[in-house]
Amino acid sequence: MNRPQRPMAPRGRVEEPYKINNYIKAPKVRVVGENVEQGIYSIQEALAMAKAASLDLVEISPNAEPPVCRIVDYSKFKYEQKKKQKELKSKAQKVVVKEIRFGPNTDDHDFDFKLKHAQTFLKEGAKVKAYVQFVGRAIVFKERGQDVLERFITALDDLGKPEAPLKLEGKRMIVVLAPKPKK
Repeated sequence: MNRPQRPMAPRGRVEEPYKINNYIKAPKVRVVGENVEQGIYSIQEALAMAKAASLDLVEISPNAEPPVCRIVDYSKFKYEQKKKQKELKSKAQKVVVKEIRFGPNTDDHDFDFKLKHAQTFLKEGAKVKAYVQFVGRAIVFKERGQDVLERFITALDDLGKPEAPLKLEGKRMIVVLAPKPKK
């Protein structure tokens, strides 16, 4: 039983984020780097300088006029770039959303209990998604659910502000509170 062979994907050079050495096509480049006379050189001169230092010519800013190239060890350069990206990613702030569920007939004690949790969440910098879940025929009492959420918003007025007005999605009335920036 012979099956037809699927064509294999071409195995070529993995696309590098930076052009190096002979892949740089500009006739003149601005050369920067450590232990290098900075200036504008022809591509042949720049490649000769890199070869003399046993390093690579790396195009770091291709859109500049003329393109900016650095004479560095390319593998070390790539490692440092990856390290910088990782550091930026770790510093990026991750948004945490905590959910608090109410019913249209939530009692005062339960409301206060959930309000205290919301206050701690907002103080920690997390967003709070509060919603009223209407079960069965309770959807008839939309006003009660709206009253509960409006009371919740006014109680947390000093710590957070709503991102959007109340909205009804199916059998849930939702509001998302974002923490106010610290002064």
